[in-house]
Amino acid sequence: MPEIEPSEELVEWAEFESAREELGAGFARILMYFREDGAKSVEAIETAMRECDAVGLVTPAHTLKGEAFQFGARPLAELAEHIELTARHYLEMQMTPDELVPEVAKLRPVFEATLALFEQATNPLVQRRAPDDNRAPDDNVVIRSFGQG
Repeated sequence: MPEIEPSEELVEWAEFESAREELGAGFARILMYFREDGAKSVEAIETAMRECDAVGLVTPAHTLKGEAFQFGARPLAELAEHIELTARHYLEMQMTPDELVPEVAKLRPVFEATLALFEQATNPLVQRRAPDDNRAPDDNVVIRSFGQG
């Protein structure tokens, strides 16, 4: 699994905006589901890891992978995919997934950092740069007061 560098972009903003456009009015609701379901998936993955349960890793990692890819959260999706595929391998080999401990330990911080970026990107009080600017929304944050332009 490639290491996730602290400076690595956690969200592909063009993909995020594409999902926003495609989902239209349902975007906020589906993003809320991602927040809720993602938290459940992370918890299930951590529980399965504590129990050395490769079977218990597969489904929540698969779910998290798909949802993260949908919103352009590539590092999160790739980490979940690595956990899923490695857990499947351990199932086939009838081995415990002990080797996945470091990746599972990274999962929650990456998930929470990704959610924080999504929150910044969707907060109506945050004005973001033009869509062609590939920087994270917090690179040019302007907080506007209610009633002011």
